[in-house]
Amino acid sequence: MTRQIIDLSIALDNETPADPPPIRPVISYTGHRESAEGMVAFFPGLGVDQLPGGYGWAVEECKVNTHNGTHLDAPWHYHPTMNGGERAMTIDEVPLDWCMQPGVKLDFRHLPDGYVVTAADVEAELDRIDHTLSPLEIVLVNTSAAAAYGSPAYLGKGCGMGREATLFLTSHGVRVTGTDAWSWDAPFPFTAKRYAETGDASIIWEGHKAGAEIGYCHLEKLTNLDQLPPKGFTVTCFPVKIKGASAGWTRAVALLQEVPAMARQRLPQENSNG
Repeated sequence: MTRQIIDLSIALDNETPADPPPIRPVISYTGHRESAEGMVAFFPGLGVDQLPGGYGWAVEECKVNTHNGTHLDAPWHYHPTMNGGERAMTIDEVPLDWCMQPGVKLDFRHLPDGYVVTAADVEAELDRIDHTLSPLEIVLVNTSAAAAYGSPAYLGKGCGMGREATLFLTSHGVRVTGTDAWSWDAPFPFTAKRYAETGDASIIWEGHKAGAEIGYCHLEKLTNLDQLPPKGFTVTCFPVKIKGASAGWTRAVALLQEVPAMARQRLPQENSNG
């Protein structure tokens, strides 16, 4: 028997266009040679030549947004209230038992970019995979966006989860969801076009805003969802604890149930990136 871990998280870096330019992360790297003088300053009388190899420590300084990289959005991100008027939870208040639960994958890679997923679409996919939702299950949405990750096209790729689809999930007790796209909602250019045509402001960020009715969290910018089965795995996605924040970075992973070695060869290849 063995257990398989699949990494669902992207890396923070300076090169990948995973966010619009104004909010991309900036990471400064200090190497072992550059840091040596700073290291010896902590120890009066110590010289750089006394350090093994003349090396100090490697260290990085990051300028990041809480929504860079793979992260968990708290209800506070969507609206100041949830559940009919109570103050929305910030990321440090999210119950930890929400963040380690059985996972379910909905495969919407066939849906076109900008499509807004409906409750009927969710029901049809649950029927296809022969699954009935249980409270607190973590529902992950596999879109076509993942295939574009690493290119500027990523920000405009994939379908988005609409208000009624989101409320369908949360009304069944789901409290954490996730997507491999940049946003839980449809890409902004498609929503902007629909708004220009209809003047209906309710379509803007409708999946997020559903959190005002039933508080929930979602993961954004996941990866490797194509390696997951529809069910039979556990998701862990504990967020970094930032007081009063709207989101927290997470090293989200999927834990596949232990299986005999012979059966394991039929499962997706173990991913060891990162």
